[in-house]
Amino acid sequence: MIKVLLADDQVLVRAGFRALLDAQPDIEVVGEASDGEEAVTRARSLRPDVILMDIRMPGLDGLAATRRIASDERLDGVRIVILTTFELDEYVFEALRGGAAGFLVKDTEPVELIHAVRAVAAGDALLSPSVTRRLIAEFAARAKEPAPSPRLNALTDREREVMALVGEGLSNEEIAARLVVSPATAKTHVSRTMVKLGARDRAQLVVFAYESGLVKPGWLP
Repeated sequence: MIKVLLADDQVLVRAGFRALLDAQPDIEVVGEASDGEEAVTRARSLRPDVILMDIRMPGLDGLAATRRIASDERLDGVRIVILTTFELDEYVFEALRGGAAGFLVKDTEPVELIHAVRAVAAGDALLSPSVTRRLIAEFAARAKEPAPSPRLNALTDREREVMALVGEGLSNEEIAARLVVSPATAKTHVSRTMVKLGARDRAQLVVFAYESGLVKPGWLP
């Protein structure tokens, strides 16, 4: 059973999500929170598999709550999905950087929300890589060109190549085809790269690819 915590200051939003998710045979909403502080507290007591976290909440907002939960070793298995009204919410990039597994717009189709919860609980990427890439590229393009990160020195040449392809929006299957290796080998390279860089999930790996300058969204040809 996939345990879900709902964190949103709008009662009707929580009620709608609860009704939808509780109707699934493999998903159970184990708790609700109306602000970030309550979300952190309930995450620690309930240990959900997935948290649907609104960004804009009174008091401690969803961004700060995400950072607290992601930095708590006791909650290492908790995956946070950011809820936002717009795809290019100005805070989503910071949420991904802070440890969120991905994001969903609040008007997501019901079937997509259910799929997202199951995918995140299984440890898969919540979003198609290209959607996450579009979001990150939008914000990275506004920043100054980054200096090469010394953390890249920990990676082999093949792992750097794989991380760049992840940053460009390729799935494991597409990476395998590009490098002429098996999908299992591509997945292994992605996993090893995440471990070496301390990335919680694929979304953070994409963030790092941009922040390290390994992928350049527009500064250079």
